[in-house]
Parts: sequence; structure tokens; C-alpha cells
Amino acid sequence: VTGKGMTPPQKTLFPPEKISMDWWQKRRPGAGLYNLGSTCYLNVILQCLTYTPPLANYLLSRQHSRFCDQQGFCMMCIMEDHVRKVLYSSATAIRPRAVIRDLKCKRFQVLQQVFFPSVKGELLTSFLVIGEFKPDIPGDAYEFLRCTLNAMHRACLSGSSDLDASFQETSIIHEIFGGFLRSRVTCMSCKTVFDFFKVFLDVLLKIKGASSLTTALEDFVKPKEVDGKKFFKCSKCKKKVAASKVVTVHHAPRVLTVCLGRADHRSSRKLSQVVEYPEYLDLRPYTSDPAGEPILYSLYAVVVHTGHTCLGGHFFCYTKASNGQWYKMNDVSVDSCAIHTVLGQQAYLLFYAR
Repeated sequence: VTGKGMTPPQKTLFPPEKISMDWWQKRRPGAGLYNLGSTCYLNVILQCLTYTPPLANYLLSRQHSRFCDQQGFCMMCIMEDHVRKVLYSSATAIRPRAVIRDLKCKRFQVLQQVFFPSVKGELLTSFLVIGEFKPDIPGDAYEFLRCTLNAMHRACLSGSSDLDASFQETSIIHEIFGGFLRSRVTCMSCKTVFDFFKVFLDVLLKIKGASSLTTALEDFVKPKEVDGKKFFKCSKCKKKVAASKVVTVHHAPRVLTVCLGRADHRSSRKLSQVVEYPEYLDLRPYTSDPAGEPILYSLYAVVVHTGHTCLGGHFFCYTKASNGQWYKMNDVSVDSCAIHTVLGQQAYLLFYAR
């Protein structure tokens, strides 16, 4: 559904009606993943993506690889192969060597084009050392998620850089994870209202002072003052002005990915407070039309980070398998657990599906 104020694309890369939010096949949980040297942050993202029903359905169908003509690196083909190995393996754990090998062997230029077309240098350095991806360097799961989805999205574009922006935003990745935020800016001088729209694949929430996901979302959509001297030039007043801004979810994604920002940027320490999160979430109150019908989501994956700083520690995750059961996935181990255990964690990433 396209929100008011936005023009729907005339054509799409992937027909949204072909997306299935329910598992096509129900089976036991797949294999765990060996930690190949500080690769827990890769493992949790690979597992969470593997258990994202609409993405797994698409990857298992091999719709991409059957028609892929990319030479060399293709993140979508890599993920297709990985998901099949995890879900169809008879082993209790596998080594995600193919994923790591393909990432590690790519030189700086290829990674910059495919993985990091718009990422700033400081983020590049966390993945690239002497021009190469170094999966044995401790990394951040959120950064790896964003880069992986971006690489998969670009693989869907088949190397074409001249596609219309709205057309590019209809790839299978954007159809699953993509939504739109609306920034409504009001000039305090002439009271003119300006709407700006921005696509997103995830939502990063500030949690300082927030006791729950809902309070963090309430703060996210709360009106905020804009420093006119730095940020907003009113096209009607023809000058920089004081303004207020309200950010809301204008188009809700099929899969909502939330990062609870636990990094204290004034120090290397982590914000370790408890942030409660529900199994079922109604996103409607945080949208541009808060009085409409409920937009209901169900939790299906949680990434947890242990440790007192953001520069170390360990990642593990909880995922809901196609059989409807929850499992704790901690590298090679895959153990069943109850929902109350899942909901009692110090969560870092939350994955919700409609």
C-alpha cells in the first residue's frame, strides 16, 4: 500500500503479490553455524535472514540464480546457496565458509561498489583491512545486516545503475524489508508544511530513558524542534527558519527490523538497560495515519549481544522456525526454548513480520 503523498512506481522489479509471508514448507530447525574466529556477528544475521519466511521462500525457490547473469560476486546467489545448506543439512552444524570466502576474497573496489556504495569511511574500516573484508575481526551485527541487505538488493538490479529510483525500490529485498518514513516539517514563521519521504530497510531507535519498545517508538514519532540555522531553509520564506519536525512510518514494511541503539557514543560502554518488547506489535500508532486499522506484526527473531562494551562481547540469537517453535541459536548449538525466554532478553535487534 502506497501512502498519500507518494507516487506508486509504474512497474516493479518483483511483483509484490508473489510474496508469501507464510512458510511454504514446514520442517525442523536447520543447522547451527560454526564460529570461524569472531564470526558470531555474521552467524546471527545469517540465521535471522534464513528464518525470515518471505525471504527464505524466495531463496529456496531459486528464482534469482536461475536467471542471474552476474559475473563473480552475487550476494543473492551466495544467500540462496547458504539458506539451502542450512535448512536441508542433515548435520547439526555447518561451516559458512562459502559466505566468508566470497566476502574475504573480494578486493576493496568490488566491495565498495557492491557492498558499500554510500557508506562512509569509518564504517568501511570496520569491514576492510588493507583492502579486504576481514571476517575474523570482531564486528557489529547491525552493520553486517545493513550491508548484506544492501548487497542483496543491488544483486537484484543486475548491475544496472540507470534504473529509476522508484523502480529500484521494488526489488524483492525492498518489497520484504522496505518501508517509507515521512518527515513533516512545519515552518514556524509562515506555518507552511513540507513533507519529505525516505525509504528504509530498518529502524534505529534511541533507547536512553526508554523502558520498552513502545516508549522508544513513541519518542521516535514525537515532534522535535529543528535548528533552523543549520538544517531547514523554507522555500516560501526564502531563508533559514526555526521549524518543527515529526517523523512517522508512512508505508509499513512486510518485515520490520528494529535496532535498539545500545551504543553510548560518549564512551565505548553499552546501554544495558532492560527494554521490554512484545511478541505482537501494532505499528499503527506510529504511522502517518494513526487512526487507521491496526498494522499487526509478530516477532520471529531476536539478536542478543552480551558484554559490557560495544567493542567486544558475543552475539547469539533466537529464531522462530517454520514448525512454529522457538530456538536459541548460539553458533553451533540450536536448542528449543519457550517464548517467555525469548521475551526476557537484552535485545539488540528485533525482527517482526506482518
